[in-house]
Amino acid sequence: MTQANDSPLDQDERDEVRERSNPSALILHEAIRLEGQEELKRPASSLLWSGLAAGLSMGFSMVGEALLTTHLPDQPWRPLIASFGYCFGFLIVILGRQQLFTENTLTVILPLLQRWSMRTVLRVARLWALVFAANIAGTLLFSAFAAGTEAFAPPLRAAFVELGTTAARSDFMMTTLHGVMAGWLIALLVWITPSVGQARFFVIVALTWLIALGKFAHVIAGSVEVSFAAMSGEIGWDRYAFGFLLPSLIGNVLGGVGMVALINHAQVRQDQ
Repeated sequence: MTQANDSPLDQDERDEVRERSNPSALILHEAIRLEGQEELKRPASSLLWSGLAAGLSMGFSMVGEALLTTHLPDQPWRPLIASFGYCFGFLIVILGRQQLFTENTLTVILPLLQRWSMRTVLRVARLWALVFAANIAGTLLFSAFAAGTEAFAPPLRAAFVELGTTAARSDFMMTTLHGVMAGWLIALLVWITPSVGQARFFVIVALTWLIALGKFAHVIAGSVEVSFAAMSGEIGWDRYAFGFLLPSLIGNVLGGVGMVALINHAQVRQDQ
């Protein structure tokens, strides 16, 4: 029987093979866990400013999708192209290393799953609260700017309203389920990106395009759209808070923690 050390390759060649191979789940897990540990140590002011920047940046997902929608003919294929505009905010946030709440449904959960302690639970709760609050504040500031100034032309503002009312149209349970899908995809994006190298840009575009095309409920990106509709008087603030924000938040956490963090941590524990 051929043994592993019977390889015809010398040591240098075997090292090159390992470098060219995809990293194992254990390596991905450890890379993300270490990043999560560093995030949990960051001071509150750093998390707040980074979270605020991310919330503001997510406004460009609304702007990008609305721009493409208004410049494309009203044809059945229009959403296939217009949904690429939704990727802009995510590209800015992820490549710019800004704090996005839904990324942290995986990143900071892995250290907690690896070594459960009340201290880590409190650190995760602190980070989640700070980043979520800062993200939402950023989205509201962007919406207020878009609704209260003449920076955007009337056709574009009408497209903003359409995006917001569409996002708020589903009932609580359906929005929660759509939130699970969005949280699942964003956490998968975080899990995948350490292994894709130079293809990171295309992975971000592909997965966030899928969120937009599926009309899945991302709590931060959707907050920009739905709050704009509320500021424009098209929907009530109760609809924003309890019809969109709360169910999408629940769904994003369930999708990120339940469908990615717990399952991928379980497979790594089995490997170990």
